[in-house]
Amino acid sequence: MINIDKTYDVIVVGGGHNGLVCATYLAKDGRKVLVVEANDSLGGASATSQFADQFSVSSCAHWLFQLNPAIASGMGLNTQGMQLAARDLNTIALAEDGNHLTISGDSLEGADISEEDRKAFVAFNKQMLKFCKLLAGAFNRRAPKLVEGNLTDRLTLAKLGLGMKMLGKEDMSDLMRLALINIYDVMEENFDNELLKGAISLDSLLGSHMGPRSPNTVYGYLYRRMGDIFGYKGPAVVKGGMGAVGEAMASAARAKGVDIEVGAAVSKINIDVDRATGITLADGRVVNAGLVVSNADPKTTFNKLVGLSNLETGVARRVKTLRMKGDAAKLHIALDSLPAFNGLTEQQMGQRLVIAPSMNYIESAFNASKYGEYSQAPAMDISIPTIHDPSLAPDGKHVMSVIVQYAPYELAGGWNNNHKEAFKNLVIDRIADYSPGLRDKIIAAELLTPADLEERFHIHGGHWHHGEISLDQILMMRPFPGASQYGTSVDGLYLCGAGNHPGGGVMGLAGHNAAKEIIKRGQSA
Repeated sequence: MINIDKTYDVIVVGGGHNGLVCATYLAKDGRKVLVVEANDSLGGASATSQFADQFSVSSCAHWLFQLNPAIASGMGLNTQGMQLAARDLNTIALAEDGNHLTISGDSLEGADISEEDRKAFVAFNKQMLKFCKLLAGAFNRRAPKLVEGNLTDRLTLAKLGLGMKMLGKEDMSDLMRLALINIYDVMEENFDNELLKGAISLDSLLGSHMGPRSPNTVYGYLYRRMGDIFGYKGPAVVKGGMGAVGEAMASAARAKGVDIEVGAAVSKINIDVDRATGITLADGRVVNAGLVVSNADPKTTFNKLVGLSNLETGVARRVKTLRMKGDAAKLHIALDSLPAFNGLTEQQMGQRLVIAPSMNYIESAFNASKYGEYSQAPAMDISIPTIHDPSLAPDGKHVMSVIVQYAPYELAGGWNNNHKEAFKNLVIDRIADYSPGLRDKIIAAELLTPADLEERFHIHGGHWHHGEISLDQILMMRPFPGASQYGTSVDGLYLCGAGNHPGGGVMGLAGHNAAKEIIKRGQSA
């Protein structure tokens, strides 16, 4: 239990991975830090849950592929119990006829891929990784403001400008052009193979309310590929599920002296004369601190915890206009034995499997969501983690984890039991097109809609990234002007979650950068 009489320098609201990273680095700096988490487990959307008797699954994010290595090393996550059951997995784009496409680094196999597409893919990867390397420099520090003469911001902008210049005239011109168009057009320019174009397109928009023809999807693809810069050659499976990441981070935080209380929902951030002074918990306890750092998404932070009445009109308007309606659901299936997929070996079934047969298929799936309907033929990202980590299910049995795109947060008629059951069956039937006999192996299944994700993980709109990853909501625009460097218009209140620069995914940089900014400003009270 929290000792409410204890003096804290910092209270971190939310024990998601960014909150734990931020707390650890602040504690390393000598701050007395308290983390309060509403749920009974830590890690936020990096979580493991039991959805059927003896069957556990990564209940939101199910791949690790972006965690910044400097943070993992600095927190000693490997010594705190985080282990990988498999890493550098391939992506296999499934074809109903079994002629699948395997993507492994720069290599393409299957699907009658042409030599022209193979060569184009190598060149495409080389250019994309150049752009990602440029972005990586900006991701490791606070986003620069454009209208103030701060030396740090000037240096950041100068480094970005120098990095662009070093790309060369042709690549620099291409980056400026690509940033403003959509992934559909880029794929049409580069490749012929539909499975390849579909798989790349899916990576540009997972978790967002966008389709391949939507602007900003090229940036979305670059954002996802940041893992390549951090040393990942493909997604990894965490032993014990993604919740093991949060547990390791919590252990690292405690080792630095951070106090953590779970099952402690915050009802409000206390404000006194435009300054944050602490928090009030749902049970009425009040805990005071010199600083409050919110790991909650920006809308939850300002709408619910601070209250729009405590904000200037302009800030309140910016909060209201943030785009963060989730469009991805999560399906978990308990299986009595390993399913069979047409054309795949057991080893291949342990890779990342995607159902995205073409860009037009994905765009059609997105069209339904625009009008508040779930897709009749959704795109999917599939993992069977028990091939690598049998501890998630009883002996000989398996778990399937599926990210389903598209399932709108605001479904026409609402996500009642009938709609959830219908969509769950539709998704299972679609997977069964590639895996005949799947239904005969199902013991139990759980569907989490964006509304469920909102309730379970306290993310407004159930949006995986705490806000769209788009050009008007990135870098110095994230989450909005006036709150883009982790500080806010409320003195003593900071933000450290995925709604801030650089964004979502299990990366840790938002929390790390927020801690650096607080330390740099020298604020503790």
